[in-house]
Amino acid sequence: MDAEILERINRGIILRTGAYLTNDHFVLPSGRHAQEYVEKALATTEPAFTEGLGDVIAKHFAEDPVDLVLTTGYGASLLGHCVARAHPLRPRFIYANKQRNGSGASKVVLPREFRQYFVGNPRVLIVEDIVTTGETVKELIKLVKSLGGTVVGIGALWRRVRRVNFKFPFFTLVDREFPTYTPKNCPMCRRGMPINQEFLSGLGPQKARRARPRGN
Repeated sequence: MDAEILERINRGIILRTGAYLTNDHFVLPSGRHAQEYVEKALATTEPAFTEGLGDVIAKHFAEDPVDLVLTTGYGASLLGHCVARAHPLRPRFIYANKQRNGSGASKVVLPREFRQYFVGNPRVLIVEDIVTTGETVKELIKLVKSLGGTVVGIGALWRRVRRVNFKFPFFTLVDREFPTYTPKNCPMCRRGMPINQEFLSGLGPQKARRARPRGN
């Protein structure tokens, strides 16, 4: 089947979970406006869909030797567990925890009890749900290398920014970058379309006030 058709099917599945929202007026955490939005917290709320999407990622890497599937974050961990279960080699599933270092930068830390699985240079498949900047994946890559493992690939549900890439095989079910606008140049604002208030919670009051279209 054509890759574009497959991506459209996968996007339709994510739409049915409620994670992919469109034809509305959203304000992103950056403060930019968009007509589409991906709410990663909803992407893995339908078990049957999560299992099916995990199976697609597992099949893509089925020929690769995988000892461990590594993720971080609740939603990605649900997906990663499904990938590990569907992969023919039945790799172990493990996860890292996100933390902030002394300067406030984000990093990932592997729980002590999982370190035993890095004995013997394991081959690791990294799984993410939504990839935007790629920083989390880069941190996971560094973690694997620091523990003596080898990254065999990266699988994700959705890559939101096409320029984000890695030096390892990278497979995404959906590869879609939708346009975003400054409040000044937002066509939805010009039409007076109300902002979806449900997704303003991460902005903080000052950004939220600046985000509102004139007249609201």
